[in-house]
Amino acid sequence: MQIKTIKKNDIKIASVNSDEILISDVQSALDFMATVQYEAGCNRIILNKPAIVEDFFHLSTKIAGEILQKFVNYRVKFAIIGDFSAYTSVSMKAFILECNRGKDIFFLPDEEKAVEKLSTV
Repeated sequence: MQIKTIKKNDIKIASVNSDEILISDVQSALDFMATVQYEAGCNRIILNKPAIVEDFFHLSTKIAGEILQKFVNYRVKFAIIGDFSAYTSVSMKAFILECNRGKDIFFLPDEEKAVEKLSTV
């Protein structure tokens, strides 16, 4: 896991890149949040999509809702970056769209757009 800190508009954002799965369930998400907040001192986090278990992106598993609720509860703004075009289910597309309309959770194509979004909400 590589963590780099980005500062924009006087807001610190942690950008995390990993080839390994870092978030696979609620407990690993909580551990991830705590580690990033401790090491980078940020409550805004960007994470690359391959670091999240694939079941997260299948809404029937309910993992996404449980995990993302923890980010909201702990007031951590979170952006997942990557290509989401492979998910063709209507419910997943609606979920991504609804998240992107909010102020806490975002599904974005790249780090640049994630930094822009997290530094303005």
